[in-house]
Amino acid sequence: MRRESYLFTINGKPMLAPDEEVGVNYEDLDSPDSGRDESGIMHRIVVRYKVPSWSFTYSNLTDEEKEYMESLFPDAPTFEFGHPGRVRTDQFEKTECYRSKYGISWKSALTGLWSGYSFNIISC
Repeated sequence: MRRESYLFTINGKPMLAPDEEVGVNYEDLDSPDSGRDESGIMHRIVVRYKVPSWSFTYSNLTDEEKEYMESLFPDAPTFEFGHPGRVRTDQFEKTECYRSKYGISWKSALTGLWSGYSFNIISC
């Protein structure tokens, strides 16, 4: 089994080290009252700035690795996600998050290999 990485944790338990890039995106959340007026001027009412989301992809996983990763994610609306800080990556942060858009392909039922395991972790 590949090594665990404490760079990223789910409810305090380490994720397996990803073998692909980890993407991080930030998005400002606007109020539904934001929008353009009759003259085309934009009026933004930002309710939250820089809301992060992370995208993970694992090229190949064994049955054991897949089972471990899936055991990290509870059947609950949210979980605590530990990660490097946005500004200072040497400072560990914890954020309430949820998982979205997850999927995997069964590469070989004969050998028990999986591929393309991917998911997004999004801040609440």
